[in-house]
Amino acid sequence: MLPVKSSCSRHIRVPLFALALVLLVLGCACKRGALAKHEYMYVSAPETSLRDRVATMYNKIGAVHGGDRVEVLEKQRRFLRVRTDSGQEGWIEERSLVPQAVYDAFQKLASDNASQQVQAHGTARSELNMHVTPAREGEHLYQLKDGEKVEVLKRATAEKNPPKSVSANPTQSPKSAATSPPQPKAAPVPPKPAPSAKASASAPGKPPAPPKPVMEDWYLVRNSAGRVGWVLLRMIDLDIPLEVAQYAEGQRIMGYFVLNTVQEEDKQVPQYLVLLNEPKDGLPWDFNQIRIFTRNRAKHRYETAYRERNLEGYFPVKTGHQDFGKEGDLPTFTIRKKTDDGQMVDITYKLNGPIVRRVLTPEEEAAEKTKHEAALAAYYAQRKKQPPAHPQPHHKHK
Repeated sequence: MLPVKSSCSRHIRVPLFALALVLLVLGCACKRGALAKHEYMYVSAPETSLRDRVATMYNKIGAVHGGDRVEVLEKQRRFLRVRTDSGQEGWIEERSLVPQAVYDAFQKLASDNASQQVQAHGTARSELNMHVTPAREGEHLYQLKDGEKVEVLKRATAEKNPPKSVSANPTQSPKSAATSPPQPKAAPVPPKPAPSAKASASAPGKPPAPPKPVMEDWYLVRNSAGRVGWVLLRMIDLDIPLEVAQYAEGQRIMGYFVLNTVQEEDKQVPQYLVLLNEPKDGLPWDFNQIRIFTRNRAKHRYETAYRERNLEGYFPVKTGHQDFGKEGDLPTFTIRKKTDDGQMVDITYKLNGPIVRRVLTPEEEAAEKTKHEAALAAYYAQRKKQPPAHPQPHHKHK
């Protein structure tokens, strides 16, 4: 008897294939957002733990520190599963990480200011976030420790509380009006009294001026690890000696430089260029006064050798040395300032002992020589025109 072929196997194959496809889809879904390509992020918290799972109860299986790079493997709600460069894997909160673009911005900030001359040395007052822009809401990646030493590179001023973006309907709050609870009706407001004639005359038909924004100053700093970022200026104490800082006379010291050193007894004592400004934030210039402090070795104290006020000076200020022939090799410094006609100019000075003099450019030297020669020629021409003076007779008193 011949075996009868059943058609059941033909009908069973279809659901088995569909079941395999469903299982494959479910297996992919179990990955909870596994990434198909490499994505790297960087730790912005000073230190944070790696978890073995996303749950209320978890085990700490490792730690990462600020600036560490991690590879993102999975995403689940506000957590990411990451792999460190050492190969350790674990879960971390997404808020403790910043994307590659933020890291690249910090790298560019460091490279752009690699050759910038240091304007001062300072110390952090407390733990400080280093921002990529001079703003409280700016992205941050690195952090300064309390008491960490830094180099000051630049200064900037920014609005403390900049206006936030609003919705298309300025009268509508970010929440939907449909979900907002009904507001009770306000009591009727009595009419305002008519303004006095004096008030009307002072501002006829003009609305009150809006309040000025509150500004705050920032320093661009570099730490010993070469990391560069913006921090609040008032959170950095400059490391200028107290015996020099005491002469600030209520002004804010913005930067300082050691021009040279002199021998005093058995030690070398530095002489300083100090940049000062008014003691408030938000000024458009970086400094408005320069002051040279030289050492009086006989009296063992600092004295002002040169002062220039009412400047509109801007960073960077540069220091160096130059050979002046018979005067020898002397320390120099160059400041950038804005002239009365709005032009930005560089002016160089030299320090010869306790004497500070401007270093003229070749064009200025030629103009000075021409002016001197013209004045000398006018003087001799005037003398030729004058008749010779006759001696007056001398009378003796009887």
